[in-house]
Amino acid sequence: MSTPLSSAAGTVYLVGAGPGDPGLMTLKGRELIEQADCLVYDALVPTLMLSWAKADCKKIYVGKRSNHHALPQAQINELLVRCAGEYACTVRLKGGDPYIFGRGGEEAAVLAAAGVRFRVIPGISSAIAGPAYAGIPITHRAHCSAFSVFTGHEDAGKPEPTQDYAALAATPGTKVMLMGMSRLRENLDAMMQAGLAPETPAAAVQWATTPRQRCVRSTVAGLAEAAEAAGLGAPAVVVIGDVVRESPTLDWFGALPLRGKRVVVTRTREQASELSAQLADLGADVLELPTIRIVDPPDKKDFAEAIVDSPRYDWLIFSSPNGVRRFFRAFFAVYEDIRELGGARIAAVGPGTAAELKKWGLMVDVMPKKAVAEELVAEFDRKADEFGGVANVTMLWVHSAKGRDVVYKELMQRKAIVDECIAYDTVAETEDPTGARARLAEEGADVITFTSSSTVHNFMALNIPLPPECRVVSIGPVTTATLQRYGITPAAEAATHDIPGLVQAVRKLFTP
Repeated sequence: MSTPLSSAAGTVYLVGAGPGDPGLMTLKGRELIEQADCLVYDALVPTLMLSWAKADCKKIYVGKRSNHHALPQAQINELLVRCAGEYACTVRLKGGDPYIFGRGGEEAAVLAAAGVRFRVIPGISSAIAGPAYAGIPITHRAHCSAFSVFTGHEDAGKPEPTQDYAALAATPGTKVMLMGMSRLRENLDAMMQAGLAPETPAAAVQWATTPRQRCVRSTVAGLAEAAEAAGLGAPAVVVIGDVVRESPTLDWFGALPLRGKRVVVTRTREQASELSAQLADLGADVLELPTIRIVDPPDKKDFAEAIVDSPRYDWLIFSSPNGVRRFFRAFFAVYEDIRELGGARIAAVGPGTAAELKKWGLMVDVMPKKAVAEELVAEFDRKADEFGGVANVTMLWVHSAKGRDVVYKELMQRKAIVDECIAYDTVAETEDPTGARARLAEEGADVITFTSSSTVHNFMALNIPLPPECRVVSIGPVTTATLQRYGITPAAEAATHDIPGLVQAVRKLFTP
C-alpha cells in the first residue's frame, strides 16, 4: 500500500529527452523543463535542453557512462524521492524514452512505493529515430512487416545472461539493438551461432539524430570489424535486416550540405537559437559560444523618459533587433495600444531590424539595401523629395550604449532634431555552462561566425587561438572591418547583412 500523499508533496515527472536532436523533444517535455524547480538529468541529454530551465532551477547531473556512474541507480532512486519532498516540480530527464531500456520503470516503482506522485512523459526512442536519420525505415512493405528491439547490454548483476539469441535470430523482421557497442562482436557472433544468416545486412548508427552522427553499413558477419575500423563506439544503434539496403538511397541526413562541419556561434545566448537552428537544419554541428550579453541601459531613467515621450516624434529610427525588442517591451508597459505611437514614420538599419519591427505590427518607411548606418543616412538623402527632407524633423534614435554615432552626427548635420534612446548595453559574457570554450580549444572548428563588432572584441578577449584551417564568416562590413583590425580576413561576408545572409555565406563555403 502506497503512503498517502500530503497536500504539499511535489510531483516527479519522468521525461524522455528523445534521441539527441533537441528539436525532437515533445512540447509537453519542454514545458515541464521550463517549469521545473529541480532538473535531474542523464549524460545523453543535449546541453541545449538545460538552458530551457528557469534561472533558479536546481540542476543535478546523475549521468551514466561505460564504467563510470555519477550516481548508482539506487542512489538516483533515493534522490528522486527526496526531491519530491523539497520541490513542487522535479523533472527526471532521461535520454530517449524513459521506459525503453531507460530504467524509468524502476524509478517509477520506487516513487510509487514511497507514495510520491509521478507522471511519465514519453520520448522518441533512438530505436526508431536513429535508423530514420540514417535512411533506414525499420518497416517496409518490400522487406518486412515487423521489428523487434533488444538490449545488447544485460544487467551485470544477473547470475547468467538471459538473452534468447535463438529466438531473436528466428524472429522475422528488422532487429534493433540498443546499448550493444561494447559487446558488438560477441552479440553478433551469438546471433549467427543461433542461426542468423551472416550475409544479413546490418548497420551501426552512432550519435544518431545529432550533427555528430556517423553510420557504418555492412553485414552481420562484417559489421563489428567495419565499426572498429571506423572508430565507432557508444552511443550507437545497431540495425539488422534487409531494410538496411534502403539506406544509400534514403539517407537524407547524410546529404545535408553542412554535415560534419562544426560551426561556432558567438551571438548572445538569447539570440543564438535562430542562427543555431538554421545552421543545424543544414547539418552543422553548432557550438554555441556567446561572447556578449544584453543588459539594461546604463541610465534606466533616461530610457523610461524616452519611451514615455516617443509618441511626439516624427520618426523612430531603430539600429538593431535588440533595440526594437527592448523598446516595445517598455512601450507596452506604459501604453496599451500600438496606435498611441501616433503618426511616427519608421526607419530601420537592415532587414533583420525590419523583420523584428514587423513582429510588432510595424512596417518600415526607410531601410537601406546595406545594413550599415552610413547607408541609412544616404537613404534619407535619396528620399528627401518624398519625405520633404529631415531639416527641423524630430527623430528618436533607438540604439545600444556602444552603438556608433554615425546616425546621430550625420542627421544632426542635416538640421534634423535627433534625440537618443539608449535601449540596452552589451557586456562580455563570462559564463560558459556548456563547456563550449574548452570544446573549441580541444576539438577545433571549421567556421566561426561573428554578428557584430562586439562579438569580435569579446571573442578576442577570451584569448582562444583560432583553430588551424578554421574560417571566419562576418555578417557585414562593419564587423569585417573590426576583424581586420585584429589581423583576421574573413573567408566570407554575408551578402545580406542578416542571419539568413550569414547562413548562406557559411553554406557557400562548402557547396558550389
